[in-house]
Parts: sequence; structure tokens; C-alpha cells
Amino acid sequence: MDTALPPRKRLFVALMGVTCLLIVGLIYLMWWIPTKGLANFHPDLPRIVGLTFAGLSLLAVLGTGLLVLTTALGKDIFFTRFMRLVVIKFLLPAIEMLGRAIGIHKDHIRQSFVAMNNSLVTSQKLLIPADRILILLPHCLQLFDCDIKVTGGIDKCARCGRCNIMGLAELGEKYKIDISVATGGTLARKVIVEKRPKLVVAVACERDLTSGIKDCYPLPVIGVLNERPKGPCIDTIVDVAKIDAAIASVIS
Repeated sequence: MDTALPPRKRLFVALMGVTCLLIVGLIYLMWWIPTKGLANFHPDLPRIVGLTFAGLSLLAVLGTGLLVLTTALGKDIFFTRFMRLVVIKFLLPAIEMLGRAIGIHKDHIRQSFVAMNNSLVTSQKLLIPADRILILLPHCLQLFDCDIKVTGGIDKCARCGRCNIMGLAELGEKYKIDISVATGGTLARKVIVEKRPKLVVAVACERDLTSGIKDCYPLPVIGVLNERPKGPCIDTIVDVAKIDAAIASVIS
């Protein structure tokens, strides 16, 4: 098995390592500064507080190492679901702040985050029935000037082949999987609440995928980035084969 990290994941992993070092440094400062006065209360206090902060630093280093191994090996080593929580709720905001500070574009970080999230989801080796999987699509995949709007149901597609909707409709028929087309985040959340899937395969841009993955936790989401040759939110495209592969990896 090739254990090399794909380029998109490497960025998030690298920034995660830097963030870990910064956290450990901050923990050290939080210990060092007050210890100058702690001995005045009790001579053992600096040692007790130091051991506590050393334990926190060790947890940060071990957690980062575990994330890297899980991503590289593609295996559910330990506490993968909890690690997704840590990445989504804590590491991502810190890494975005670090990226802004050193001049890395936020979309590059989001691409890397989506790749990392996908690795953590697929490493769990989930097996989900077809009727509990939801494919969630943005409306911009359909041609802007198409007379048949598929927001209410992808089965309305005339199969003219001018956009990816035809291939995605055929994919839904192939696996007997529910497909919904959403016009925005609010409708997407409403669809998820109504259909109550056990896994979502979502197509969107970097911003919407990142916010959707955060909003859906703990529901596992596999994200597939769309391409925008004409700019954002109009006549976007997606690699249908990637969605096919994502479904094949989890369907029972």
C-alpha cells in the first residue's frame, strides 16, 4: 500500500504540526510564567503544575502523530471519530488563523481540510446501506440556462448530457441512492434533517464543503470539490468518477 500523503493532505498535516508546536510552546509559557510565584504558596506547586502541562503537551503531540498515521495508512487506528471532532472544532480554526498569518490562501487550507476529513471518514471502513446514503449536490452543477430545474428532483433531468446532472442521475439509479439538489446551506441542512442519512457524499466549493462538514458533525461527510471554469456558482462541473468511488468505498 502506498502510504504517501497526497499533496492536498500534506498542507493540512504540515500546518497541523506547526500548530501543535505552537500549542506546546504556549503550554510551556503558561507553566513557566506563573511558576515564578507558585513556590511562594507551596514548594511542590511548580512541579505539580509542570507535570500537568507536560501531560497536556504530550497529549497534543500524540494526538497529532495519531492523526498523521491515520491519514497516511488509511486505517482506523484509535478514536477516529473523536479525532474528527478535534480537527473540525479546534484544529481547523487554529490552522486557518496560522494560514492567514503566513499568507496561505484560505481555499488551499480548506481543500486540505476536506482531504483530511475524507481520510478520517474512509479510515473507519464504514459499510452503509444504499438507502441510508445521501448524495447532496449544489444547483450550480446544472446549466444556468436549462429550462428544466432539478432542484425538486434530479429525476426530472432530460439527460441531454450537456452538464454533469445526467451522469449523476445515472449514478443514483446505479446504486439506488437518494440524490438531492440544494440551492444553499439552509436547504441542504433541511434535506439532511428530513432524510436522516447515515452518510453524506457532498459536492460543493471549498467554503461550502468546509462549513457543511462542520455543521453535520458527527454525521460522516465525504466531500468532493467541484470545479468552476466560469467562476463561482454558475455552470460548475464535478468528476462523477470521484463520487462513484466514494460511494463504492462505503456502500454495503
